[in-house]
Amino acid sequence: MSAAQTEQGPGVVFRGGTVLTMDDERSVLRDADVLVVGQQIAAVGPSLEVPEGTLEIDASRGIVMPGMIDTHRHMWQTAMRGYGADWTLTQYFVWYYLSYGKVFRPEDIYAGNLLSGIEALDAGVTTTVDWSHGLQTVEHADAAVDALEAVPGRFVLAYGNIQAGPWEWSTKPEFKNFVSRRITSGDDMLGFQMAFDVTGDPEFPERAAFEVARDLGAPVTTHAGVWGATSDDGVRLMHENGFATPGTIYVHATSLGNDSYQRIAATGGTVSVATESEQSCGQGYPPSWVLRSHDIPVSLSMDTSVWMSGDLFSAMRATLGADRSREHLEAHAKGNTVTNHHLRAEQVVGWATRGGARALGLDDVVGSVEVGKKADLVLIKNDDSPAMFPLLNPYGQIVLQAQRADVHTVLVNGRIVKRDHRLVDSDLERARSLVESTVDYLQAQLGEEWDKGMNPDVPETEILDNPYTYTEYKSDVTHGG
Repeated sequence: MSAAQTEQGPGVVFRGGTVLTMDDERSVLRDADVLVVGQQIAAVGPSLEVPEGTLEIDASRGIVMPGMIDTHRHMWQTAMRGYGADWTLTQYFVWYYLSYGKVFRPEDIYAGNLLSGIEALDAGVTTTVDWSHGLQTVEHADAAVDALEAVPGRFVLAYGNIQAGPWEWSTKPEFKNFVSRRITSGDDMLGFQMAFDVTGDPEFPERAAFEVARDLGAPVTTHAGVWGATSDDGVRLMHENGFATPGTIYVHATSLGNDSYQRIAATGGTVSVATESEQSCGQGYPPSWVLRSHDIPVSLSMDTSVWMSGDLFSAMRATLGADRSREHLEAHAKGNTVTNHHLRAEQVVGWATRGGARALGLDDVVGSVEVGKKADLVLIKNDDSPAMFPLLNPYGQIVLQAQRADVHTVLVNGRIVKRDHRLVDSDLERARSLVESTVDYLQAQLGEEWDKGMNPDVPETEILDNPYTYTEYKSDVTHGG
């Protein structure tokens, strides 16, 4: 038993905070307490009586909310943090899919996953889908799970392999053996999905992988509607062949037509929106604005730290901004003015919490601050920050003001994993050492290509002629000395 678990004694209570319950009514409770006993939320309300020995955490001037949920993160790539900051999606595909993604060893998968899992907890992300498409062998897959189990968070392994067709790797005996060895049905601390894309080939070779997923009872998560990569044909083939199900998560879903959105909506699918990635990399315009019109459920994700930040504050902020920007753009094109925003901060917080829980089939387990649910909780509080008061609109505070440094305390499954802004039971120094070894290895493998890969060519910018530029200009104003 860890020191943190011993210190907690019979339970934990957050005292006097603003509680964003994210229940069906989205109740906001002011000056309220949240009591955790064991793994579960035992009570929510003002001035709660608690068992003797309960650890009390002062939540006044703070916000208690459900742990955030990321439904699409390529955790194995975290060891390359920031390397692809100036990449396009094409450069990402070439680097990882065609070239250097192949050189990652199992220990490199482990290092990336370990760092990514710790990073998620630090930012208040208590559940993360490891969209793990670097699993070239089952040894790579075992390393991925080993890392997830070394971090005190809640995870879903989305098994994938970009170096082979899904009809190839999913039908091999060693894959099914891996699932039987490492995945326990009903384990809400380590869930399982199959991760692969549908190219739109009319022969539909992905059928075999979908059949394996069906046999295993595993949901499928797929990059759909990615400009130049996956299209409406993929969604149509999934639907026409009976593989579009309520458990399917469509990642991005940016460059699709109305027919595809209707198929997704009709079959109960959900979309994981990764706005920062979509804005920067070129999958298409972030789709929340069109998903709302089809009433398609939304969750949020950050995609990969090879580009983007590893927190959902950035995802919420970017999503709200992109949605509102599109709403203004559409209105201006018609000569109109937007006078009231349709998308509110409250909804975006919902996408980052309960939206993720629903997408993962965990809505009865996590995603809201309700009695009986597992205690995945985050306290947003920073008395040393001038940006954390006054606390007027708590949803607006979370989406537009708060950031990683304001995550005060995090609980996962009732266990404290961060307290007073410091991680608990996460060996950051070990993660640092392992990641440094991976970086050294990759630099040696790439040689001179290392700097070239990190610094792609900058296209020449053509400067337009300016009719207001004069070769001779004399001011009429005389400046005295």
